[in-house]
Amino acid sequence: MANFSKPTVPHFSVDVFQNEFLPEGGREVHAVVTVTATGGGTSGAGGLTGGGPAGVVIMVDCSGSMEYPPDKMRGAREATAAAIDTLRDGTAFAVVAGTHEATEVYPANGTLAVAGPHTRAAAKEALRRLTAAGGTAIGTWLRLADRLLASADLAIRHGVLLTDGRNEHESPQELRAALDACAGRFTCDARGVGTDWEVKEVTGIASALLGTADIVADPAGLAADFTAMMETAMGKGVADVALRLWTPVGAELTRVKQVAPSVEDLTGRRTEAGPRAGDYPTGSWGDESRDYHVTVRVPEAAIGREMLAARVSLVVPDRAGGAPRVLGQGLVRAVWTEDLALSTAIHPQVAHYTGQAELADAIQQGLNARKAGDRDGATAKLGRAVQLAAASGNADTAKLLSKVVDVVDAATGTVRLKAKVAEADEMTLETRSTKTVRVKR
Repeated sequence: MANFSKPTVPHFSVDVFQNEFLPEGGREVHAVVTVTATGGGTSGAGGLTGGGPAGVVIMVDCSGSMEYPPDKMRGAREATAAAIDTLRDGTAFAVVAGTHEATEVYPANGTLAVAGPHTRAAAKEALRRLTAAGGTAIGTWLRLADRLLASADLAIRHGVLLTDGRNEHESPQELRAALDACAGRFTCDARGVGTDWEVKEVTGIASALLGTADIVADPAGLAADFTAMMETAMGKGVADVALRLWTPVGAELTRVKQVAPSVEDLTGRRTEAGPRAGDYPTGSWGDESRDYHVTVRVPEAAIGREMLAARVSLVVPDRAGGAPRVLGQGLVRAVWTEDLALSTAIHPQVAHYTGQAELADAIQQGLNARKAGDRDGATAKLGRAVQLAAASGNADTAKLLSKVVDVVDAATGTVRLKAKVAEADEMTLETRSTKTVRVKR
């Protein structure tokens, strides 16, 4: 296939924020690593990925429930058409209809089309023939998207998945197996439309495939959401970026967690990358900045000693099969001191994101308690969430919380559970609970 789109590759910088001082006997080092990509864009030839092109597969739920109410299917067609219009010329793309099986809608020949005036028009014409019937087996949709994206030599591989219901026509194990098979092969943004879908399924898909998840409660908002999502996808300039962490003999990484723009625990996703080094996947990048909380357990050392606790590198594989290329690097240090003022201070970045991670956990635990009928537990956890959101200036989350609880005193976390909560409000809070606010520097 020729004339695929080649986004501009951004420049990366790595900054480390930490209190490197430890007391006598201290062994735990915390650092926030800020990775910033600048200078990417939507034109020009890629360099780090070998001039690699981009491809997108849009997976549209066409199960029977999409016809109730009828504006859901109509909204899905319009949103997919809007996404196709947003594709940059030369981008490889395909559309998949998802039910209890997966069907190629366009170009329907086992490969990808190349975005241009003719193919966009043909794809939108094919969308008009979409109807709602059948069940839901999302794993089959993902596996077909993977096959289509693998049919061309692509550097940026992206999926967009829309569903309105629960994954009832395959087992959780089958979905998990599909996610494991697709992980690292393409990223995927997932959206739930209406209120009949399962939040943990949709967020789990996005988490496994390093994409975003969100709710579109009103089908009328789908086109705007899909347009914005596709614009972001079109800005990606480099894929398969990994956070490589090296530690010296005796040191151990105990946590690697993305903490902005959302909380995503990467600790269990490590793949070995040589002696005492491991890679943690971060997916595709355009012009953006993300923060990671890294915790290292170091061996004890005498007062006055200092050591390199970890080396943080950002790496991308070489498409020609050579050694991975290093995009940026930062150092995490440990210094042992008798000065209690130095060793007990918590760096503002670390303190802020520790609170944001606790906020996400408190919301999840509070909503789970509410669903289980534990009003006291729900009140305590959601009250703590209100307190943390207020203290950190996370106004968006505070606003979502206020639709689930009546806030008596935000500073102390005193709240009352609302007697009636709209299902869309509760699902929105749960879906967006991991979104964080950046620390003010």
